Amino acid sequence: MVSPLYSLVALLPIATIFVLLVITRRPASQVMPLAYFVTIASALLIWRVPFVEVAASSIQGLFAATEILYIIFGAVLLLNTLQVSGALATIRQSLLGISRDRRVQVIIIAWLFGSFIEGASGFGTPAVITVPLLVAIGFPAMAAVISALIIQSTPSTFGAVGTPIMIGIDAGLDGVPSVQAQLVTLGLTQPDYLALVGRWAGVFHGIIGTFLPLVLVGVLSLGFGDRRQSVVRRLRQGLSIWKFALFAGLAFTIPYTLTALLIGPEFPSLIGGLVGLSLVVTATHSGFLMPEHPWDFPEGELGSRGDFSPVVPTIVPANELSINSRSILPQVQPLSPQKAWLPYVLLGFFLMVSRLEFLPFRAWLQSVTIRWTNILGTNVTATIQPLYLPSTIFILVVMITFFLQGLSFQSLGVVLRKTMPLLRKTALALGAAVLVARVFINSGANMAGLESMPLTLADSMALLAGAVWPFFAPLVGTIGSFVAGSVTVSNLMFSMFQFGVAAQTDVSTALVLALQCVGASAGNIICISNIVAAEATVGLVGQEGILIRKGFLPTLYYVCFAGLLGGGASLLLSTGLL
Repeated sequence: MVSPLYSLVALLPIATIFVLLVITRRPASQVMPLAYFVTIASALLIWRVPFVEVAASSIQGLFAATEILYIIFGAVLLLNTLQVSGALATIRQSLLGISRDRRVQVIIIAWLFGSFIEGASGFGTPAVITVPLLVAIGFPAMAAVISALIIQSTPSTFGAVGTPIMIGIDAGLDGVPSVQAQLVTLGLTQPDYLALVGRWAGVFHGIIGTFLPLVLVGVLSLGFGDRRQSVVRRLRQGLSIWKFALFAGLAFTIPYTLTALLIGPEFPSLIGGLVGLSLVVTATHSGFLMPEHPWDFPEGELGSRGDFSPVVPTIVPANELSINSRSILPQVQPLSPQKAWLPYVLLGFFLMVSRLEFLPFRAWLQSVTIRWTNILGTNVTATIQPLYLPSTIFILVVMITFFLQGLSFQSLGVVLRKTMPLLRKTALALGAAVLVARVFINSGANMAGLESMPLTLADSMALLAGAVWPFFAPLVGTIGSFVAGSVTVSNLMFSMFQFGVAAQTDVSTALVLALQCVGASAGNIICISNIVAAEATVGLVGQEGILIRKGFLPTLYYVCFAGLLGGGASLLLSTGLL
């Protein structure tokens, strides 16, 4: 039995991140490098990991960080290209005027369009797009922000074309002997295993997410309705649209879950958002399940208390965007909705074609591999398949978009100048977080005779929780994304820990890892970095406490529901009924 002292030491990197990020509110760019040094100190001094192993793990982490940053670069590059071309403004306009009912508007714009953007781009981009759009059509700023945060739960596990699973969990488990041994026992390759995790996550999210539009309109009417009315009446006003809300939930979650089950973890949010948007917008135009009396925010309330803000951002047309103080982009012709949406359609098509196993493109793209085996003479290996990463497809679509939408070479400079600052801002915090994860995970190669840090923690949790661990697994993921600010980083940090607890308690490891993903996605609702980014789009400052309080109940709904589903599924598996 491992001494509890070692478990406490293994907690130090996580505790450092939590205390500095949440309690002292230091920026992640400062916290994550410090957490990296704390992890190194624990590995060298307590676990007695040879310095060469720490260095090799850090190099492996740099490979993984490069993959993630490359994906972010491609996603943001496409987003900025569409903004500069005017396509994003056209897409926004095509979503307006569908209904005067604020509940319908928030479901279409935040839930469906936001989920589609999350599937394509991830990394907080739904807030960047949907929050200003909601405010521009008359939403209180606070209502717009909390709406965007709530919907960054269901689609986030498969955000940025599956990055949280395909990169986060993959890197979190990569090269660990106990994982490889179980894969041999199951007769699965690592990609097959990741697809299995994605299927479980798709089922859990599909059930929980179906009711999320109902939660969304409930939060909207309760928190931002007429306060002269009772709480019950305000809540009833939101929930009176329950038929439409459930229809919108199913319009997204059915194709979303089927995609996770039949295709893989790259496309559920992308396809679910696209299909859901098509179905719900068409149904809304035809009056299907539309409420008899449209609901709106009370007049005269804006800016009267902390829940509201009169700040309305100016959405600048693409043809008025400044390159710098001395030059302006050339005028561009307004785009038709079909031409504006075409890049996203192409993105989905190319990604799907590149991932289908029966077509040759997947093998061709995977054949280009950058590999460093036995780094610095250790057993640590790092691999990148640059052409197979989603960013290659993003860049291809950007090139096609420049041609189809008639953008100039000058516009390319604007797009790059808008993209690179975000990449620089993200690089230090994200890169350090990945280095923490790799040193943390690879600490099993030590001279102290100890398991790795996550497995040491798993030993203690297995003793405390036993077979009921699936009830608690989502909470770990939630804490991870709340602290680290990313589903991908939460998965990187805790995948090995969750795997270890599941293996020791004889619970399906794929099921528990899926619950890790679901919980991490729920943590996006109250994640500090997401809140700050969403606030910034509409000029709100210092409202983090209010937003966390407003997001707490939706987060609790998600985590508790996931725990119940996970516990039930685990019980059925153990009895042979599933």
